[in-house]
Amino acid sequence: MSSWFLFFPFFVALLICILIKKRCNTKHAILHPPGPCKLPFIGNCLHLLFHGLPHRCLWHLSKKHGPIMYLQLGRLPVLVISSAELAKEVLKTNDRNFSSRPSLACPGKFSYNSMDVTFSSYNEYWKEMRKIFVFELLNPKRVVYFRSIRVEEVAFMIHSISQSSCKPMDLSEQLLSLTFTIICRIAFGREFDKIRFQRIVYQCMETIGSYFAADLFPFFGCIIDVLTGQHSKLKKNFHKLDNFLQQVIDQHIDSDQRRPNSQQDDTLDILLGLEKRGVGDVGPIQISKDRIKALLMNIFVGGVGTSTTTMVWAMTELVKNPRIMKKAQDEVRNCVGKQGKVEETDLDQLHYLKMVLKETLRLHPPGPMSIPRESIRHCKIKNYDILPKTTVLINAWAIGRDPGSWDDPEVFLPERFMTNSIDFRGQHFEFLPFGSGRRGCPGISLATTIMELTLANLLYSFNWEIPYGLRPENMNMDEAGTFAVHKKSALELVPIMYQGRS
Repeated sequence: MSSWFLFFPFFVALLICILIKKRCNTKHAILHPPGPCKLPFIGNCLHLLFHGLPHRCLWHLSKKHGPIMYLQLGRLPVLVISSAELAKEVLKTNDRNFSSRPSLACPGKFSYNSMDVTFSSYNEYWKEMRKIFVFELLNPKRVVYFRSIRVEEVAFMIHSISQSSCKPMDLSEQLLSLTFTIICRIAFGREFDKIRFQRIVYQCMETIGSYFAADLFPFFGCIIDVLTGQHSKLKKNFHKLDNFLQQVIDQHIDSDQRRPNSQQDDTLDILLGLEKRGVGDVGPIQISKDRIKALLMNIFVGGVGTSTTTMVWAMTELVKNPRIMKKAQDEVRNCVGKQGKVEETDLDQLHYLKMVLKETLRLHPPGPMSIPRESIRHCKIKNYDILPKTTVLINAWAIGRDPGSWDDPEVFLPERFMTNSIDFRGQHFEFLPFGSGRRGCPGISLATTIMELTLANLLYSFNWEIPYGLRPENMNMDEAGTFAVHKKSALELVPIMYQGRS
């Protein structure tokens, strides 16, 4: 009995500490946004996301819980934004607070063999890499500089399609090959094993779009990825990419001495020039071979799939809507006449074509969930507490179909852009296919120029029919993918040569 009295003061002290802590926690309680009920271990809705496309699953949940939702996906706290008003709060009002990327296993995919292309943390390194993208590689003047490459490759594709006129063809494959070739020539300029490189890039893009258990569960998730082969597949793909890019860089350096001075510089030339000039020319961050490979990888991953996907959806919607197809073709053909092809200088006159592209990006953003951001400090959105290290997903797909912002949001109607000035460059939060703020896509000028020139020439050169007796209303509009979403089935069409060409 005496021993019980001996420990009694310690029990009282412990009880007082618990009560004080509980009272402090109540006083400073964290107010999370609403969300679905949690399940043990897997969190809110991890079990739902694996049974459908994430952007659609989260869209349906937002109808019940509101345009700002808090989820727990395994270990990850996640904020989901599904309205233009709240997207503006995150991407403009609190842009600096959400300027990082989550350091998950998914971005960690790029860390093999010095392929550091995450650019996740908002720091001096990221700022300097962003400057190089914007001012050295993808600025409007540089886009114009590579005009001849785009013109040549689009003309080659049109000629290739004309060889199979009146026969069903896989337009998806044609557009993918075109985009890849243009970006390869802009990046490297010279001959190399394009087929091998294309295969490696596609494997890496597939890996990026995969789920990794380590993203959600920090300890045993890594073991699961090893046992399922995800880890080895990841390592193998990025080692291949790293080695291939190193070979291309070495060949570039070796051939510089033999190259005519009049030959056009490519992106790799520009980056190697920055490395040679040293630190003082680009700021406090030293450009190295590894960082050059990282920048090149970002160009291919960010540019090839997204541009191709948008063009495929645009042609799908045009074929599905014959009235819109005719109106777009009439505009292009009346503008160009009999000159035989659409030049980039003609694009400014093709206002309806630009509306078609905008409407495609509204209904079918290639990255429907945007690239995840991460909060770097505690802040408030609509009086809700957002803690540091919270992953933020902007559901651009849901925002583009919000009836509060768009009339008849499910209808493909380019004419809606005749009466408003909404654009996709990040200043209008009802329309965010390229993101906004510090983390907005720096390649908008290049991507839109490629897409407009390609679509204009396809519409000018051919009439398009659906094969196998299918009707427009029966076209397959199913989506596939996770964070990068594309048309599930290939777009097969029959090209009929337009007789009005010279």
